Amino acid sequence: MISLHTSPLDQPGTGDAGGMNVYVIELARRLAATGCEVDVFTRATSSAQPPVVEVDDGILVRHVAAGPFEGLTKSELPGQLCTFAREVLRTEAAQPLGHYDVVHSHYWLSGQVGALARDRWGVPLVHSMHTMAKVKNESLAEGDTPEPAARVIGEEQVVGASDLLIANTDLEARQLVRHYGADPSRVEVVHPGVDLDRFAPLRAAEVARARARAGIAPDALVVMFAGRIQPLKAPDVLLRAVAVLLEREPRLRDRLVVPVVGGPSGSGLDHPESLAELASTLGLVGRPGHPDVVRFVPPCAQSDLARWYGLSDVVAVPSYNESFGLVAAEAQASGTPVVAAAVGGLTTVVRDGRSGLLVDGHEPGDWADVLGRVLGDDDLRARLTAGARPQASGFAWEATAEATVRAYERARALLRRDSPPPSVPAAGLEHLQVLGR
Repeated sequence: MISLHTSPLDQPGTGDAGGMNVYVIELARRLAATGCEVDVFTRATSSAQPPVVEVDDGILVRHVAAGPFEGLTKSELPGQLCTFAREVLRTEAAQPLGHYDVVHSHYWLSGQVGALARDRWGVPLVHSMHTMAKVKNESLAEGDTPEPAARVIGEEQVVGASDLLIANTDLEARQLVRHYGADPSRVEVVHPGVDLDRFAPLRAAEVARARARAGIAPDALVVMFAGRIQPLKAPDVLLRAVAVLLEREPRLRDRLVVPVVGGPSGSGLDHPESLAELASTLGLVGRPGHPDVVRFVPPCAQSDLARWYGLSDVVAVPSYNESFGLVAAEAQASGTPVVAAAVGGLTTVVRDGRSGLLVDGHEPGDWADVLGRVLGDDDLRARLTAGARPQASGFAWEATAEATVRAYERARALLRRDSPPPSVPAAGLEHLQVLGR
């Protein structure tokens, strides 16, 4: 696997670390459990990182030195592709012939390197976009920066070079065909998964302890946000909706708690304090005589994140776009219903009216309507809570890994079909292999 711009070992929820990090490491673990050996190549971001980390049996994370360790933004990484690719090829050259069977690249920067490795090693390239520039640019948050033309061109090149594309949902598969001209016969839909053991409903006593530890009253109404703080994820929409809701129903002020779990990322790094400033402007923090409604929580370990999901009454996912919506899947696995924007993969992950509610658009008033409905109707909230875990149970990493292995095998078959071996004597073929090293 190639995950150039972010390491699967990084803490999700800040910087460039998010759902893709979870995807790469969890898929690698499930692949290793089936007997596959997985090497993950990622760019080193610290001189203290060892060149190779053995995560589990059969899983190595290789930190590749390419450019300065710190200070590079994602937009500057294309300048390091050649150096990164050279080191990836050098690592393979030290292995026995035919060491790797397939290259699975994640995000377009990795796909550029993967395309080179594909041609150099004669193995198939399977690519996962995770996000797409053309799709993001169609639904930008107010004030957000459009994805550059260089990324659009790079993505088009990767789509053309890949033997097989893995899409998270049917919608993403259609977007690949419509926006990038992908061959529909070379697109496989494989849903990402969720760790159903780590993210599981808490018993009543566990909820009480988790709330006490977090300093949240037993009768509080908790609406949680989890994710990177950036315009794309739209935490500001949630805060504005909460302000509208409290204006309509002032009696909720002393009961409503809105944990925001995550750190600044992407264009949010330009103004890392902007969300806290908005919360203050809206009167959601620091209001005399009232507890803070919004509480900012740093990115945390998966076990702690599971407790936050479990102690919440509802998790809000107001993103402008999500290729899948891992937060929604994790929340539902924890038995917590979701209120989500009706965009991208969220329409697949959340079953509207059964495990959560979908909201059309991002108008704070509309979000206040839906949140108020869920918080004010105990029967509705109970029905959605009952449907959350069953909905999430359809997304297991084990099923993701099995489907991914089938995709790898299909990609190998497609490569053999498209690139039949040359008709040369055995001695000549041996000579070609030596030259190929």
